[in-house]
Amino acid sequence: MSEGLAQWGPELFMTRERELRRGLAPENDVGRDIAQGGFEPCLLTLLRLSVSRQSSAGLASGWFPRALARTGHLVRAAELAYTISDELKQGTELLELVQAAAGAGDLGGAQALAESIPLRQVRDQALVALVPAWARAGECDRAVALAERIRYPHNWGWVWALLAKALADSGDIDEALRFAARADDVVSSYAADGTEQVLALLVEVAVASGDHDRAAALADRVEDITRSRDSTGWSEPRPLAVVLAREALAGDLDRLDALLRTPPGPAVGAGGTVCGWALGEAAEQHMVVPEGDLDEAAVRPFPPGSSLDAWDMACVLDAVVHSADQEVVLALADRAETLLETGDGRDHDILLRSLTLLLARHGQVERAMALAGRLDPDLSVARQADVVGELARSGDTGGAEALAHTINDRRARDRALIEVVRELAWRGDPGWAEALVHSINDRWAQGEALVAVVRETARHGDHARAEALTRSIAYRATRARAVAALVELSEPSHARRLAAQVVRVAGDWDPVLPVLERIVPRSVAVVADRMMS
Repeated sequence: MSEGLAQWGPELFMTRERELRRGLAPENDVGRDIAQGGFEPCLLTLLRLSVSRQSSAGLASGWFPRALARTGHLVRAAELAYTISDELKQGTELLELVQAAAGAGDLGGAQALAESIPLRQVRDQALVALVPAWARAGECDRAVALAERIRYPHNWGWVWALLAKALADSGDIDEALRFAARADDVVSSYAADGTEQVLALLVEVAVASGDHDRAAALADRVEDITRSRDSTGWSEPRPLAVVLAREALAGDLDRLDALLRTPPGPAVGAGGTVCGWALGEAAEQHMVVPEGDLDEAAVRPFPPGSSLDAWDMACVLDAVVHSADQEVVLALADRAETLLETGDGRDHDILLRSLTLLLARHGQVERAMALAGRLDPDLSVARQADVVGELARSGDTGGAEALAHTINDRRARDRALIEVVRELAWRGDPGWAEALVHSINDRWAQGEALVAVVRETARHGDHARAEALTRSIAYRATRARAVAALVELSEPSHARRLAAQVVRVAGDWDPVLPVLERIVPRSVAVVADRMMS
């Protein structure tokens, strides 16, 4: 592990390494004269000059072509994407452009682009994405016609379920139920991977219609499918975890408890391993839960096998962390901790992190810190910083600050203080946030914390103070980000001068181009012209 990666956390660590390489900001405050002058620089000219010094490599994908798609330059964005030689990567980027254009309201252009995608399976995915978009725009007939054109059978159930959900969200329950029935018919007659995802979405439609018996029956089918096959993917919450989270938020833990008591099914995965997470031999009794009393549930060791694994339990905790009441949180935490104690260690750290953050968000600080203390020292202080961040976001900024100062690792402590500063600034106390910045030891970290203070100080109307704070940020790239935040919050004339200052400070247009869409709508097109000329 790279030195400091655990303590800083992956996101801050990578940002810090990148910005340290860019070096310190100029001491003579380059660009300040532009921001304070009475003239408005021609940003399009500045961009042309700046882009001429930059390589266009890597700009055929990512945020730049999507910015083109969002600002009415979908054709230019597609031209960039079509320069990608790898067919699959090209198709993936085109799919992203379809979604960006649809999100900006250009459904006609998005559909035309979707229909031009060479790879048939990616073209299908793009058309699937457009069906609910047309429905939300009030074009149900067009959405249905597009759904009828989906080529591959494994997409049929999903597209009808998406259409049903879009209609349910818009209040057209009768039509939603009609298409939900069609989706159910498809997955009932055509066995395919992803059936449980379709059924989990239909649970939401049933709940929206008020048919809770139907929702429970669909949830039973999700459970049956999950228990009968080996679920190896964990990049997203699995359908069963989504169902369990929904039930937990309603105070119903019956299904979750039954799964924790029940050994895994007979399904066999790759390499002949039994599906599910095998628990340790220490468990001798089932967990007994008095019906309707979550608070006083006696959480006993689970049996030596369970159909619910640590990853799914972590997904349940993550799904409820912001919205569950205290009774549900404590009941879930008890079960999760018992699962950790009796399990064999598979996905142990994932569940431990989710449990720690759940407890911290709901004020159970001592319990969260005790869990963090179980880890190796470097990971323990990193988790303590996570706890501080969650405690601050829960609203207890005073307690979070005090807790941050107890962390004995300088880097983890600075990361924790950055989180407290951000939350204080967001909650409307930039003065306290600014004062706290001075207790951060690392010079780069001080600047990182000040970015949030600058943004919120400007948002509350004190632009002069916000600009003054940017000049106290030591590193070039960090200062450029802070000034770019001011561009978003300034009136157009001053925003244009600030944008020119960013280019002078940073030496290129990268930090400011994303925010230029508002003040110079043609900016991304100018860059595209320069790159493709």
